[in-house]
Amino acid sequence: MPITKSAKKALKQSRKRHELNLLKKKKIKEVLRKIKKLKTEGKPEEAEKMLPMAYKAIDKAVKTRVLKKNTANRRKSRLVKFLRK
Repeated sequence: MPITKSAKKALKQSRKRHELNLLKKKKIKEVLRKIKKLKTEGKPEEAEKMLPMAYKAIDKAVKTRVLKKNTANRRKSRLVKFLRK
């Protein structure tokens, strides 16, 4: 455990950031799961309508450096490819 005041603060900040990062990753996974579920259920129009939500979640993760830019672009590309077939 940290001893100095600054180390305690750094630990607190680190834990808070970690939780926020996990929330962002979870949001991405939830949206992708919903889209894939809709597509497999035979509702491609609804899945297409959720595409902006997925883009938004992924882009927010990139903005705060939870995901790398190329990883985000790859995920978006694969998602669109999945929806188009």
